[in-house]
Amino acid sequence: MRRSKLIRAAAWGVVAVGVAAPLARRRVKAPPIVTQTVAFAAPFGLCVAMRRSRTRDVGACALQMWAYIAAYKAPHDDPAALRERVHVNYPIAIDRALGLGELPTLRLQRALARRGPDGPEWRTLDRVLVWAHWAWFMVPHGSLAYILVRHRSRFPRAAVMTYAVFDIGVAVYWLAPTAPPWYAASVAGPRVADREHHRPSGHAARPSHPGCVPRFSEAPAPETVLAPEMRRMMVEYGEFFWRDGWGPLYSVFGGNPLAAMPSLHFATSLMAALLLAEQGPVAGALGFSYTATLGFALVYLGEHYVVDLLAGAVLTGAVRRLGPRAEPAVASVGRAIAALQAQAHAAS
Repeated sequence: MRRSKLIRAAAWGVVAVGVAAPLARRRVKAPPIVTQTVAFAAPFGLCVAMRRSRTRDVGACALQMWAYIAAYKAPHDDPAALRERVHVNYPIAIDRALGLGELPTLRLQRALARRGPDGPEWRTLDRVLVWAHWAWFMVPHGSLAYILVRHRSRFPRAAVMTYAVFDIGVAVYWLAPTAPPWYAASVAGPRVADREHHRPSGHAARPSHPGCVPRFSEAPAPETVLAPEMRRMMVEYGEFFWRDGWGPLYSVFGGNPLAAMPSLHFATSLMAALLLAEQGPVAGALGFSYTATLGFALVYLGEHYVVDLLAGAVLTGAVRRLGPRAEPAVASVGRAIAALQAQAHAAS
């Protein structure tokens, strides 16, 4: 009985430290890999500390996303260092090739977006696409909740595959930070103007994203410069719709403007659609309809390049294809956790 209590206490300690690590990451002088490892250990600690239940499953998913959010935001804790590593040009060049000489985002905005004498005009299409973008925060997790309620036996596999996409994607953000189109547009034009007038790049105009200074080590090449007319329509509509509430709201859901490749919005939505399709044709149709709408919205609104979406689709496909090969290792970890859990609750 004493051994069981010690195991449970240790497991809850892992959970507590894992929850606290992201909050303390700026104050603790430890390598980021240490704080992230501690944070990602929290879901495993919870699985030992609690018996299997829907509550525990939801809690483990919440802890996984808590660790993911910290891993997503942490590179931007030092904005200057992040800007020194960011990639700007290659997605512009690829998208321009895909768009036959023009960026698909600019083509769509020129064809569909409207501006009047008093500013942007928000039509039904614009509103639907912006809300489709905002709804993403609920879609991957809502899909897992549906599977948990309707087909609980399928939930572990669905959760592992969904969060594998999140975690692999955020690792790429650390290794190769990439600027999205709206951010590149806000700095590329001023950088070129600065070079033409022999001014230092520090005089470039401030981008629309709060707290970001437009300076890149990878100066935009002339052939990849974006047109300054490219808009970030989601933010424009957010300021229009939420008014004074937009700033606080954005500060909660934002956090790293240089995390665009691959698009995890698209990758995780595609994974959700594939998992929902396994549950039934109606759920699958809804999932794929949302994913298609979101993909169009991400490009049209200026949030992602087409190549970001393609990379997200490749990531999802790779997780799906390679998942069976990882099943023995995942099952081994599951058995080890189950054994510890059994010991932790042996006398309960």
